Amino acid sequence: MTRNKITDLLQPWIGRITDEDLREKVLDAWMLALSRSAYQTREELRKMPFTLLTDCKGITFLEHTLAVTAGAVGLAQAQMSHYGRLPYEIDLDRLVAGGLLHDVGKLLEIEPDGKGGYRKSRSGTCMRHPISGAAVAAEAGLPEEVINCIACHAKEGEGRPQTVETVLIHQADYATFDPLVMLQKGALIL
Repeated sequence: MTRNKITDLLQPWIGRITDEDLREKVLDAWMLALSRSAYQTREELRKMPFTLLTDCKGITFLEHTLAVTAGAVGLAQAQMSHYGRLPYEIDLDRLVAGGLLHDVGKLLEIEPDGKGGYRKSRSGTCMRHPISGAAVAAEAGLPEEVINCIACHAKEGEGRPQTVETVLIHQADYATFDPLVMLQKGALIL
């Protein structure tokens, strides 16, 4: 898969990272993860589920990634618009980069099972996506604050120091995941 195809798949968000070096490193991380994954075409990537933990109801990995990024930015914009004085700085470039990369390790964690479904890969058996994603991001030269967004956005980050961008990505991630789990369990009021 080419860099241009990945850039297209990550729109409009990748284009909103104003720091060109950061934007390129986000793409480097995606390319690195894809080169080690079972996904070689855009069509294969577009079909990948975003989790194996619950029924995704057709929501894909790419849709989830873009929704989490949009949700985290929305949370940041709500605070910036409505707080009289924001008590901390939110770096929107870092937030978008972290949103686009928060689950990049899932490219290594989830693979096609050869029967039309998906399974946890060997990599996924050895480590969850926050760890493999953080390793890929570090190898791509991303700043530690973005790596924190990846490494600490899920349960691995509980009780750990987090950037404000990590907190926003965590909340957006769970807001897109929890309703599906609740729906499957019959606990979501419809």
